[in-house]
Amino acid sequence: MRELSLHVLDLAQNSLTANASRLDILIAVDHKADTLSITLRDDGKGMAPEFLKNVTSPFTTTRTTRKVGLGIPMFKVNAELTGGSFDIESKVGVGTRMTAVFILSSIDRPPLGDMPATMVSLIVSNPKFHFHLEYTVDDQEPFAFDTEEIQAVLGPVPLDAPEVVSWIEGYIREGMDALHGGA
Repeated sequence: MRELSLHVLDLAQNSLTANASRLDILIAVDHKADTLSITLRDDGKGMAPEFLKNVTSPFTTTRTTRKVGLGIPMFKVNAELTGGSFDIESKVGVGTRMTAVFILSSIDRPPLGDMPATMVSLIVSNPKFHFHLEYTVDDQEPFAFDTEEIQAVLGPVPLDAPEVVSWIEGYIREGMDALHGGA
């Protein structure tokens, strides 16, 4: 995939398919360490140990409509192509956590892409799901966005209402940009 945000969009679907009720998306940029890490953590049904052992193979999938699953393998390969790493843990009945670490300065690192638009896509297509985004740059206070917190303020107004969607995208964009000096 050309952008890491598209990986997040694709991998979030795994959490939804796994009957998760919450997905934490943690993104950390560390210029001193020259890394960008993306962690996805859900409370879905988790994976059995034998399935987990092979989950980074493109020929391992839970889908019945096709025999390949490229989301996790591509995420892993893209991280490793930069000289970074990939780790995944899962426990049946508890959930799954995967982390990809990309070397920031690597010419092979895809750009982060449009995370605000990715979050909006996830929220609009799953307005009752609990999404938590945390974005950190170096030692700055992280920017956090949480659909449960927003819904508590909105009351009966749905997250997928057009005016709310527009606000969410702007809010996430401003929060992330602020950590880069408003860039």
